[in-house]
Amino acid sequence: MAYDDGMKWLEMSTENCTVQRTLDLVGEKWTLLLLRDAFNGVRRFDDFRRHVGLSEAVLSDRLRKLVAAGILAAVPYQERGSRTRNEYRLTPKGRDLWPVLVALRQWGETYVADPEGPVLEIRHRDCGAPVRVVVECPDEHTALSPTEVRVVPGPAARPRA
Repeated sequence: MAYDDGMKWLEMSTENCTVQRTLDLVGEKWTLLLLRDAFNGVRRFDDFRRHVGLSEAVLSDRLRKLVAAGILAAVPYQERGSRTRNEYRLTPKGRDLWPVLVALRQWGETYVADPEGPVLEIRHRDCGAPVRVVVECPDEHTALSPTEVRVVPGPAARPRA
């Protein structure tokens, strides 16, 4: 993958970089682990705390930020005899992060996996085949490597100050 334009990549401002903006929202380790758990059905504060191993203060902060960003929704529930609490459910915006987590998992299974094999396998419900993330050309439906693409400035690109 090479930046392909008269203006060089190092001459471009990164102030409005979408990768940077995304990392500002979800780039912290604990946030990604909370999202991993949310995708695996964890909904309640105590379950997140117990499974991820966070302090209450850090967990509260991360959940609050994910709700404020519209990635999780806080949905009130009340068990008999207890006060009202919140469950945390992925929003459509949150569910759109699924390929990112699958890609991280896929990379991890390739380079830092447990010698005994994967902790979880993601398989297609209908046929049972393993699921993988692929960058593809939508016209040709073929997987692409970084050397098969070019990167050009988009409409928000501007020179570095």
